[in-house]
Amino acid sequence: MNGTIETNMLTYRRRSQVDKVLRGCTILATAIAIVPLVLIIAYVLLLGGAALNRDFFTDTYRPPVPVGIDPRTGLPIEGTGEDAPAQVQAQGGVLHGIVGTLMVTITALLFSLPIGILAGIFLAEYPDTPFNTFIRFCCDVLSGAPSIVIGVVGFTMIVRPSGTYSGIAGSIALTFLMVPTIARTTEEILKLVPNAVREAAMAMGAPMWYSTLTVVVPTALTGIVTGALLAFARGAGETAPLLLTIQGNSNLSFNMFAAMAALPILTYKYIESPFPAENQLAWGTAFVLMMLVLGVNLLVRITTARIKR
Repeated sequence: MNGTIETNMLTYRRRSQVDKVLRGCTILATAIAIVPLVLIIAYVLLLGGAALNRDFFTDTYRPPVPVGIDPRTGLPIEGTGEDAPAQVQAQGGVLHGIVGTLMVTITALLFSLPIGILAGIFLAEYPDTPFNTFIRFCCDVLSGAPSIVIGVVGFTMIVRPSGTYSGIAGSIALTFLMVPTIARTTEEILKLVPNAVREAAMAMGAPMWYSTLTVVVPTALTGIVTGALLAFARGAGETAPLLLTIQGNSNLSFNMFAAMAALPILTYKYIESPFPAENQLAWGTAFVLMMLVLGVNLLVRITTARIKR
């Protein structure tokens, strides 16, 4: 009897030690995954933090001016002399880029959600049809398609026939990138819903389509929202499709059928500027874009948690 107790104690200690080691490895792996994100945010903030002020968020683009020159009169400021320094000072902000990014990406998300969710439902609930394999193959191809290819397709099919760059063209191009993410995420999440949930709904006399929409989908709502966020994050950060479809605009515009600005385009243009002051604006714009995506993720996760409760 004593030997059995001692053996059980040794087994328990061994399992406890293995559990502590594996927990330590899990914590270490989590830290390793978080550290790059923190470093990237800190580095972008370090380079672009000086550009973050009130005008940066409330003003649109204005050309840079030489230091020592009054931007309103174009004359040297008193005490600076006739020869202005070679340096320039950046002006304006990225309000037009923030508005353009939100409008284009949210419109694309509205286009993508019904298509992606319905496709995901079909893939999960009707897995044995030949058409299912074809849809899954198309989603996989679109998921791996280079964004520049999507941009060229959007330019050829929308911009060239219409003869103008527009925000709606950018939204349609981003839709091609968002739909596969939403569809495959919805499929995988719906597969995790226990069959007992479906059987219980059907036992109450509900047809399959009704039980899917009213029981299965709400059960997997959190995962579907996560897929939508992943799609939003990818769309908000894409540059190539927007360069070829919305082109960019230096003014604040709410017209989705005309050229618009977007944060990725502003980052691309500012980083190519020969003026270091505008290069700093590029880092500030990149930081705002990162915080926009992070903030939307946190907001929706908090909202989803309240809905579940």
